[in-house]
Amino acid sequence: MKRAWMNWSGGKDSALALWKIQQQQEYYIEWLQTNINTTFNRVSMHGVRFSLLEAQAAAINIPLTTIGLPDQPNMGMYELAMATKMEWFIGQGINHTIFGDIFLEDLRAYREKAFSKSGIETIFPLWKMDTKLLMREFIDSGFKAVVVCVNDQWLDKSFCGRQLDEDFLNDLPSNVDPCGENGEYHSFVFDGPLFQYPVKFEMGEIVYRELKAPAVADMNENSVVQQYGFYFCDLIG
Repeated sequence: MKRAWMNWSGGKDSALALWKIQQQQEYYIEWLQTNINTTFNRVSMHGVRFSLLEAQAAAINIPLTTIGLPDQPNMGMYELAMATKMEWFIGQGINHTIFGDIFLEDLRAYREKAFSKSGIETIFPLWKMDTKLLMREFIDSGFKAVVVCVNDQWLDKSFCGRQLDEDFLNDLPSNVDPCGENGEYHSFVFDGPLFQYPVKFEMGEIVYRELKAPAVADMNENSVVQQYGFYFCDLIG
């Protein structure tokens, strides 16, 4: 099998992508790689504590490696950190990487261009799949996840901290993608077919922060940064 690493957020899309890749038996995932906000020691954008990320990787039984980033990094900071990490993977003889992206064309084009410069092949196992069907598959396959972050442009505070289940899907407004592919919400997966055992945690407080969306680039390589408000549910584990 081809050696690869998984770009791991800890949420539902990366979990589904990893599960599908493992079922295909074409790639051997040697690492889960996650971007960490070093200011708060939490997963970038999702706000999940690093200790829970470690517990998640242990339950999945795949080693974890991270990219450390400051709070709200600019595009240059992200690209420099990513380039350094790519060199690290290449040094281990790993030149395939997996993403959980579903339909954002500009984001995929950016990833393919950035990684191909180093000779790394990008794989997108969920690409162009129906997001309603993906969420049904996620639930029906036994995955369990909790919503840890919602963008207040799309969802109100009441959605933060809820479990991803049929009731959650039924309550989503019609303009919200079921998988939250436009950044409407983020999740933390704590059990399912990838896991040897559930990750234990307790629900903490819900806090509100205004911050920049993840730095991405448009087709002209211009940095695209937007400011949004987010509700975060603190998971304690």
